[in-house]
Amino acid sequence: MLFRASAETVAAMALDDSLFVHLHEQFAHRHGHRPGPSEARSWERSLPMLAAALNEAGLGAVEVMIEYELPLNSKRADVVLAGSHPATGAPSYVVVELKQWSQAAPDEDDPELCRIDSYARPVLNPVEQVRRYCQYITHFNGAVAGHPGQVSGVAYLHNATEFGVGSLRAIELDEQGQLFTAERRGEFLDYLRGRLSSQVPGAGVADAFLNGKPAPSRQLMTVASEEVREREQFVLLDEQQVAYRMVLNAVREAKRSDRKEVVIVAGGPGTGKSVIALSLLGELYRQGVPALHATGSQSFTKTMRKVAGSRKREVQDLFKYFNSFMTAEKNTLDVLICDEAHRIRETSANRYTPAAHRTGRRQIDELIDVARVPVFLLDEHQVVRPGEMGTVAEIRAAAAVKGLSCNVVELDSQFRCGGSDAYLHWVVRLLGLEPGGPLVWEPDGRMQLHIVDSPEELESHLEGRRAQGYGARMSAGYCWPWSKEPKPGDPLAADVVIGNWARPWNLRGDRGVSGAPPSALWATDPAGFGQVGCVYTAQGFEYDWSGVVMGPDLVWRKDKWVTDRTASKDPVFKKSTSDDDVDRLIRNTYKVLLTRGMVGTVVYSTDPETREKLRELAGARQTPVPS
Repeated sequence: MLFRASAETVAAMALDDSLFVHLHEQFAHRHGHRPGPSEARSWERSLPMLAAALNEAGLGAVEVMIEYELPLNSKRADVVLAGSHPATGAPSYVVVELKQWSQAAPDEDDPELCRIDSYARPVLNPVEQVRRYCQYITHFNGAVAGHPGQVSGVAYLHNATEFGVGSLRAIELDEQGQLFTAERRGEFLDYLRGRLSSQVPGAGVADAFLNGKPAPSRQLMTVASEEVREREQFVLLDEQQVAYRMVLNAVREAKRSDRKEVVIVAGGPGTGKSVIALSLLGELYRQGVPALHATGSQSFTKTMRKVAGSRKREVQDLFKYFNSFMTAEKNTLDVLICDEAHRIRETSANRYTPAAHRTGRRQIDELIDVARVPVFLLDEHQVVRPGEMGTVAEIRAAAAVKGLSCNVVELDSQFRCGGSDAYLHWVVRLLGLEPGGPLVWEPDGRMQLHIVDSPEELESHLEGRRAQGYGARMSAGYCWPWSKEPKPGDPLAADVVIGNWARPWNLRGDRGVSGAPPSALWATDPAGFGQVGCVYTAQGFEYDWSGVVMGPDLVWRKDKWVTDRTASKDPVFKKSTSDDDVDRLIRNTYKVLLTRGMVGTVVYSTDPETREKLRELAGARQTPVPS
């Protein structure tokens, strides 16, 4: 949240502009950069209109919480109003989505989406947007969990006439989804009076709301089974729901007009790509639409088969690999959901591929050809192996050659790292993946960061968090050799050796050995703690606490990062892999490892100069590591 005060105070501060100065300063502190012009403009134009309406309604004592951050993700509701219900006296909260639009119309194929002249792509209907914010808040804010009736939602389009946007009400309206325009301002005031008392100040109720304990994140694998087999478990927000609807609409249109369409969903780590994939697969599965989920990750696919298909073989069979479609006929599926599509490779063939299957076709062509609606979910900055080529440009180009339309949805909110945009920004700037140089970490209350001086300290910290009921894993850069799998009953080889500390890598194979889980389950089986994971095992997963060992392949020298390819033991790097590619892939590797944690990250570097730089960048306000 950027600011809270009574409606009376907000109106007064808006008049002298001090409100907007404060919002700018708080935004920069929390997110590590200044707000964009459109966001700043929306504050200046919309907040005074809402404050004026509240005061005119006699609700000057209602508490106004501006830019409320939804629990465990980076999405923000424009405003949450807090007060007491005028009839029952119970806490009452109104989530308000403010729009400056003057005109908008429902998408002709799907009223949950709408079209705005200035936007090239459809966006979520604001009624559906605010309704989903309400649902999410009642799922994850402990103050209202179990009390959905205490939360209502409204979209206020204060510049719009009924003629301009009234058709957006074509979707169902309910207590958590209403819409008012400038023409219906009187009705909006009555709506507010009906939910918020003019007699009771809202500050105490706002305190309870802000202090509501966030419910645990519904981690992807925990609910995969119910998601696929039974019903939707996740609440998709904003552009997530747009992507979901666009795919379902493309499926319907493909059947109606007998044509193919490619959909790309692009976003950074934790933006919910796999949640969208599972939601789609679950919905299509329930509708009886022929659809499959595919990835290039053995760990991810095997985990999905185990968790989502634990009781039904037919569900296990929904999860495939990218190289499963070499001999498939065209359009044999209605939908193919390609998750982690940044791992698409040039060809599906490898040394074990029979000669009869070596067609010479590109893997991207196989994936597009097999389904009427191929869907690609990807993050271009998670490419960590030479030869991975899943980018928006590559997929667009492949679709264009086939004469296919290609729709792209960009995801910007993120749910990993406690929903901390500031932490993700710190990581990409730290590693030089965005220009501007490293930043000093400013704690934002969402993500914890600790720099430690030894691997023993790293492991001890994680053990302490596990004792508190959190999940935790250790991972490292690929800087130590990896022994062959031990025989059953033999101990795992302690390959990762740092001074007197030695731990094994996670297993490579498909079966557990000596109490350690198979490779594919390292990130999700509690027995995975104690082994050190590599990027190929950690990628695509999340856990509460992440311990990361930065090896000698990436060190800080004077004023920049230096990559030492000779320190890497990763067999995917060949002599033919250029220094520039090795540098990029190693930095991407550490980005993946540093963004697995949901609650906190503990970092240790084997290099003293690098440790000193990391400690400097962690900031003077770094929280001491608990004992």
